[in-house]
Amino acid sequence: MTDYQLSNTVEYRARSHINIYDSPKCDRLATQMAAGRHLRPIDPPQPPLSKGRSNLDLRAIDSPQSPLTKGGSNLDFNPQLPLVNEGRNEDFLQQYPPINGGENAEFDRAAVMVRLCEDDYPGWVNVRDMHLLDVAQNFYHPQVFSEAEIREKLPDVIAFTRYAMFQSNYYLWGGTVAPNYDCSGLMQAAFVASGIWLPRDAYQQEAFTKSISIDNLEPGDLVFFGTPQKATHVGLYMGDNRYIHSSGIVQGRNGIGIDILSENGGKVGQIYYRQLRGFGKVVASYQGGK
Repeated sequence: MTDYQLSNTVEYRARSHINIYDSPKCDRLATQMAAGRHLRPIDPPQPPLSKGRSNLDLRAIDSPQSPLTKGGSNLDFNPQLPLVNEGRNEDFLQQYPPINGGENAEFDRAAVMVRLCEDDYPGWVNVRDMHLLDVAQNFYHPQVFSEAEIREKLPDVIAFTRYAMFQSNYYLWGGTVAPNYDCSGLMQAAFVASGIWLPRDAYQQEAFTKSISIDNLEPGDLVFFGTPQKATHVGLYMGDNRYIHSSGIVQGRNGIGIDILSENGGKVGQIYYRQLRGFGKVVASYQGGK
């Protein structure tokens, strides 16, 4: 991109990984946009529900205890990179005026609200990263898989999580790009590596999958944890009563590991077993809300 303006009539494609934030302050990750993904600007951008918070329904068992690396990201971005067309850009300010009457004008001008095309996830792109976006030559079209085709791909999904576990990693709130993931980010990345898209958050993944009983649980199914009201954590069932997941510091191991579905498992497994909600089978690839 050569300027701040994004048109809401076209799609943009990332030429490199981009952090997507949960407010125009761009100080807390919502998710990450891997190279090759598509997005659309949301015009006009909507204000956060409250000051410093976003209108996203945030994930919430493991708080983001691990600090982001320098520059506010685990990606190799330079926080000192000058703004694209640094200085006042009147066209941009006209298209994206300050929100709330200018109350947060400093932040509002530094970000544009967008929606990722593959999972419909909303967030904010820092204008410092907009040079990493190109106009997409073609609109994103989701691929369709049958349940049988997905079943054939599950060994590769499991293999992805195993490989991720053996890389140096830590739990990253909002992480969907290797090596650092949050719980649902690891699930999304593992399936999309085989071309299968899941919604972004644990509660969305629970609603998207086919609910199954523990008697029908098979390797490659999802295991959900949380409160009686909502799924807030997710792992991938591997067989032999074990599941793999990325857990935070407060209730986990600050990274990817394997636990047992039993009250007699290790410390981390016991904590999550007490929060077990149920199980889901992936029977389709997310098609979006278009």
